[in-house]
This record gives sequence, C-alpha cells and structure tokens, in this order.
Amino acid sequence: MFEHLQDWLAAFPPAVIYIIVGLIIGAESMGIPLPGEVTLISAALLSASGVGEPWWVAIAAATGAIIGDTIGYTIGRKGGRPLLERVGRRFPKHFGPAHLAKAESLFARWGVWAVFFGRFVALLRILAGPLAGALRVPYTRFLVANASGGIVWAFGTVFLVYYVGAKVEAWLKGASWVMLGAALLFGVITTIILKRKAQRAMADPQVTASEVSIVPTDSSLSGK
Repeated sequence: MFEHLQDWLAAFPPAVIYIIVGLIIGAESMGIPLPGEVTLISAALLSASGVGEPWWVAIAAATGAIIGDTIGYTIGRKGGRPLLERVGRRFPKHFGPAHLAKAESLFARWGVWAVFFGRFVALLRILAGPLAGALRVPYTRFLVANASGGIVWAFGTVFLVYYVGAKVEAWLKGASWVMLGAALLFGVITTIILKRKAQRAMADPQVTASEVSIVPTDSSLSGK
C-alpha cells in the first residue's frame, strides 16, 4: 500500500502533495475512515528521497489534523451520541457499537487526554473529535489536547520517517546488502512487536461498555 500511494503522490508537485496530505488527514480527523497515517508516511518518505520538504509535510499534516478534529468536534457536539450511533449502523465495519464502546472506554479512562493520545491510535484518530464533541468536552481543553497531539504526531512521524528514510538511502549507496538486510529485519520485527502490543491494549477488556459513562459532567472531562 505504501508503494502504490507513494508512487501516486510522486506524480504531483510538492505543493500539491502538501495539500493532499492536509486534506486526507483532515478528513480522517473529521471521522471519515481514510488512510491518514499511511499518506503521511508516504509523503515523508518522498521528502527523504528529495521530493518536497519534510517541514512542509509536517506543517500540512498538523494543520489538517487540528482543523479536521475541530470540525469533527463541532459535528459531534451538534449531533450528540445519536449521530454517532446512526453512523455506526450505516458503517458497522468502522463505527460499529464495539468501536464506539471501546473509544468511550478510553475516554473514561484518560479523560480529555484521549484526544492527545488518540492521534497515535487508529480508532481514536477517527473518533476522538466527534466523540469529544458528543461528550461535551469543554472546547478549550479539547483544543489544547487536539493541537498538542496533532503537532507532536505530525512532526514526530515525519522526521522519524525522514531520518530513517535518509539512512536507508545512504545504506543503499555505501553499505553492504547484508547490513541493509539486517537493519530491515530488525525494523520489521520491532514493528510487529509494537503492533501486537497496541492490539492487546486496544483489546483490553478491563473497561467494558457497561462501565462507560457518557455524562458530560464527568470530572475527567470537565476539569472540575
């Protein structure tokens, strides 16, 4: 998937790539299931190969994340939980009752910081904004968590990928294939381990749907 998306992005000039990155991530943050993180990584890899600048990729991603989450928050605040449930019935694969219950349990556990940490979790990256609005999280608290999470996620992802991509390119030019193969194998194993840990965390049954309260006066959300 990375290769196809990267090839598609490479057909555009850098300025258009930045716009595409911002739009896809913004739409994902509004609650539309699009490959925001894959797009970001693909654009960062392109910048490592000399197509575009990593700073502009990160700025576009952070801007899209913050604006998209804000729009999602507004939609969720106006439509409330009934809106999320209607969307879940229409798109059960992405927003079914189990997805919504898990997202709510994470909000109950983390409070408003679910918005910050949600930027790094696929499920919450889509639901954090609308769910925060539906739960009536105070906007100022939401904005702080939203902006900080979007900036850390965007710049951290871009420059990590950019650094790794530049190193890989240098290895391709000057290092042996054995060294490159060993490094790639290490990266694959590390990625698999991290993904399994994340999946176990998402499947944690400690907080169930029945334990989740969506009362907007919850102290963890209101800051009281």
